[in-house]
Amino acid sequence: MDNSSSVAEFLLLGFSSLGDLQLVLFAVFLCLYLIILSGNMTIISVIFLDRSLHTPMYFFLGILSTSEIFYTIVILPKMLLNLLSVLRTISFLSCATQMFFFLGFAVTNCLLLGVMGYDRYAAICQPLHYPILMSWRVCGQLAATCIVSGFLISLVGTSLVFILPFCGSNKVNHYFCDISPVIRLACADTYINELVIFICGVLVLVVPLIFICISYGFIVRTILRIPSAEGKRKAFSTCASHLTVVIVHYGCASFVYLRPSSKYTSGKDRLVTVTYTIITPLLNPMVYSLRNKDVQLAIRKVIGKTGLSLKKL
Repeated sequence: MDNSSSVAEFLLLGFSSLGDLQLVLFAVFLCLYLIILSGNMTIISVIFLDRSLHTPMYFFLGILSTSEIFYTIVILPKMLLNLLSVLRTISFLSCATQMFFFLGFAVTNCLLLGVMGYDRYAAICQPLHYPILMSWRVCGQLAATCIVSGFLISLVGTSLVFILPFCGSNKVNHYFCDISPVIRLACADTYINELVIFICGVLVLVVPLIFICISYGFIVRTILRIPSAEGKRKAFSTCASHLTVVIVHYGCASFVYLRPSSKYTSGKDRLVTVTYTIITPLLNPMVYSLRNKDVQLAIRKVIGKTGLSLKKL
């Protein structure tokens, strides 16, 4: 890739236009980053330690939380460093690597949310067949498919960007190497590359979202047939957390990626990107811990066991 480009490094402009406000942003983003790490690690630990959460739904939630951790590690440390630094450069290869892993984990998250929608459909609409439909073997295969597919799609998208020649400006008007701000710097016609990337974006975002909508259509129909109000409430409560994360994640990602890069607007897009690179990973553990009684109970049990262990010591 170095041979095809005269640009050896990129300059990430990020939030440089905000001047002294960058110190405030650093403090805010650092706090949010620590909350994201501790929140998702808590979810993973509780799912691992509490046997009552060893079910397909929480298996996928654990994988989603793990993916969210790596997803933020790819972007936030470099962003935090740039907020304190005058030199905001990133090498050509590092930029490509950052884009590859960011897209890989982002696509994996989209696919996992689709699989979690199917899990809720199987649990509520096909309860008698649920142990077969969502056996541990099937869960493992679905999780592996999401991860492998995510990084294969990411490889295609990243390759389509970095096979282009970069011979002019190296100023990326963003806080990380995202597709639109980088591909705009290419010194060649990017129409075909952008078209293929757009088609991949449609497949990644629209297809799972349609699948989730169809699943929830069947779920709502099944819930409405439940005679008791308590039964309806309990059935819907198992879906509310997943629906909340889906709406925020797909809404923000669709706004940025389901359009050509010519429609890219740096200020507005940075704000929306902050939402799905920081708020969504933060929202995931908060929603599942605050709205999910099973997780709340498991956290209390784990804390109780930890407290007893410390007393014995």
